[in-house]
Amino acid sequence: MKRLVVLVSGGGSNLQALLDAIADRRLPATVALVISNRVDAFGLERARRAGIATLCMPLAAAASRIDYDTQLAEHIARARPDLVVLAGWMHILSPAFLDRCPVKVINLHPALPGAFPGTNAIERALAAFRRGEIAATGVMVHEVIPEVDAGPVLGTAAVIILPTDDMTSLSERMHTAEHRLLVDVVANIVT
Repeated sequence: MKRLVVLVSGGGSNLQALLDAIADRRLPATVALVISNRVDAFGLERARRAGIATLCMPLAAAASRIDYDTQLAEHIARARPDLVVLAGWMHILSPAFLDRCPVKVINLHPALPGAFPGTNAIERALAAFRRGEIAATGVMVHEVIPEVDAGPVLGTAAVIILPTDDMTSLSERMHTAEHRLLVDVVANIVT
């Protein structure tokens, strides 16, 4: 059974999608460790409730960015993963991390390839829709490289933006698409 390390920064709904898929036997893997960069991330609680080891590593506690990313890679290596999944992780990983991480790292991003890299992607997509620039947005899973949200794409899912959408309604549909896509891509990698 393939071992995953999952990095989260918030509520952990993408982590929960992975856990549900594992429980339903749709994903032949196990989550060995969940790491967060935020003490208040509910994703840590989701992991604890599932009996999964957790680690909280606030960036402010590190001496430098390189030290942080080096330590993060060392913690991950000790968990002996087959894959690292960034599932709502809100911290850009530097080459210091990527050079030391022993396995492939993938990221879930709430935008289609080449559109809205970085933070606030859903908000920026909704604004672009209101300006008449786009009719849809989407989500992607990609390999992590030093450039933000620019690695090789492993999967995408389009999400139509409705004229009645606000941030809440669009975010809900985006999360549904994220959960499905993330499970599908991880399953393709580990099987």
